[in-house]
Amino acid sequence: MLGVCYYPEHWPENVWADDAAAMAALGITYVRIGEFAWSLMEPRRDAFDWGWLDRAIETLAAAGLKVVLGTPTATPPKWLVDERPDILPSDEEGRVRRFGSRRHYCFSSPAWREETRRIVEAMGDRYGEHPAVAGWQIDNEYGCHLSVLSYTPHCLAAFRQWLQQRYGTIAALNDAWGTAFWSQTYNGFAEVDLPILTLAPANPSHLLDYRRFASDQVADYNRLQVGILRRLSPGRFLAHNFMGFFTEFDHYAVARDVDVASWDSYPLGHTDQRLPMPAEDKTRWARSGQPDVAAFHHDLCRGMGTARWWVMEQQPGPVNWADFNPAPAAGMVRLWTWEALAHGAEVVSYFRWRQAPFAQEQMHAGLNRPDGTLDQGGEEARQVSGEMTVLDGHHTKSRRAPVALLFDYEAVWTFQIQPQGRGFDYMALAHMFYRCIRRLGLDVDILPAGAPLEDYALVVAPSLPIVSEAAVTALKASSAAVVLGPRSGSKTASFQIPGGLPPGDLRALIDLQVSRVESLPPSVQDQLTWANKTYPVGLWRERLESKTAESVASFQDGEAAAMTQDRCHYLGFWPEEAFLTDYLAALAEENGLAIQRLDEALRLRRLGDLTFAFNYGDRPLPAPAPEGADYLLGGPEIAAHDLAVWKSR
Repeated sequence: MLGVCYYPEHWPENVWADDAAAMAALGITYVRIGEFAWSLMEPRRDAFDWGWLDRAIETLAAAGLKVVLGTPTATPPKWLVDERPDILPSDEEGRVRRFGSRRHYCFSSPAWREETRRIVEAMGDRYGEHPAVAGWQIDNEYGCHLSVLSYTPHCLAAFRQWLQQRYGTIAALNDAWGTAFWSQTYNGFAEVDLPILTLAPANPSHLLDYRRFASDQVADYNRLQVGILRRLSPGRFLAHNFMGFFTEFDHYAVARDVDVASWDSYPLGHTDQRLPMPAEDKTRWARSGQPDVAAFHHDLCRGMGTARWWVMEQQPGPVNWADFNPAPAAGMVRLWTWEALAHGAEVVSYFRWRQAPFAQEQMHAGLNRPDGTLDQGGEEARQVSGEMTVLDGHHTKSRRAPVALLFDYEAVWTFQIQPQGRGFDYMALAHMFYRCIRRLGLDVDILPAGAPLEDYALVVAPSLPIVSEAAVTALKASSAAVVLGPRSGSKTASFQIPGGLPPGDLRALIDLQVSRVESLPPSVQDQLTWANKTYPVGLWRERLESKTAESVASFQDGEAAAMTQDRCHYLGFWPEEAFLTDYLAALAEENGLAIQRLDEALRLRRLGDLTFAFNYGDRPLPAPAPEGADYLLGGPEIAAHDLAVWKSR
């Protein structure tokens, strides 16, 4: 199904009915509203004005549309900020982040928790059982504008309490943090400050615990709203919309409390601004998006453990927030929509119905232009709506992929805190593993470390620096070939080097030691040899030692670069993409997987009994389908920025 984000408060009421009718005619089913409208719902404290929202919901319902109602907590109104300024967040230097945009609140503020409870209960009382309200979006894009980490007195008090609950005694904290170093020993939890404004780098254990604390605050705040709406709005789904390439909090923890995990898909903005890649690649994918950007997040969202997942905001045209904001190539909005559906999205919802002619997002396109005429994205959404009948009669339930990729938020924080070399970027490494697997024509499930891994042929952990007992147990229980990337098992839970050296507890899978690591500047290049081929190596290298594991790749000085034992494989270096593709291809074939080496612009995805092929490139490509395939969309040649769908055999 298709959806759209709509802001009735931005438009004259006399156009609402026409908008609603046009949405229904376009094939829209769900409409998200209300997530930024607190100041209109409650212009002054306890002086609620629900009339306009009542009429907006009724207008949409009259056109046969279902409403997803957003709680408006991402935008506290000015009168509330003036009354209770202690809800505002602070930056590292103690400067208050003020009113005038959005997300101006501190997750740790007790006053903010009170105000959140008040507005959500008021909305739940009013609309919790409204027949047109199908579900709720809780808040909007937690952490947007780097708002997870705040440094107010409320944060300090809550952090000290969090530490006391985690460690129990100050002696345990001192031991975990290694505070004997640099005379950092604490005599009580009340002495612990926030890890900011230190002359030299702060204690990494202190920093990691603050990241964990801040992430837990987001999950706890989300749980507050969930509890209210579960009580006041029974039978409606609860959702939150996550962001692409955003890792400031653990999304798995938030997803555990909602029914629908969703994310906001902006492939061009993410390609331009958030994915590290050479300038020539940014140029090549400027109008289509890098082919694995949206798919990676589809699979990440799909693996968050909810039974359902959506794209809550789909880019329909140029955005306004990247360094450069090109328009999507003709066909790409349609392609992105179908790709999300192919990965199992229940709904793809476009942002937004009509481009706003005012305020911060006036340069952000919608399905319609500011004057109400349908834009290119709207035309392509209409096309998808008309094409969706091709799915009728087909099995379209997502099935388990043959490959699992373990994605870990603590790994992101660990390498941000102590990268040990400029450029060691966990997200870049994880995305490289993902795109190499997809270049082999394989589907991927992205899962948290510790998730069950039965029935996979191949499991890859791009890096897993902190290894939980659950993760070790799941990896040992799996019959899959397991690939561990560099720095796996390199830290304990308290951010110390394991007593027996890395890979720590992962020695239960492969008996080796990492006795030395080094990060390499761009001017220093190494080589490795594997399967009688040589590949360049840079950025990161480890010295691997073992009496039982077998060396299967070596650096040019003869030292082991990769080792294997039984079904576990360890890479002691930052892999180059050509090597990683070849290595994973060999492992996939050894473990019974049929691979298809795809053109760099072409990607596949299976859904039920259907296979989808997506051409991100600017020239036609042959469909990698069996001869005589029964095509539902497209044909044997896939045009530029187009797709084909056929029934799998």
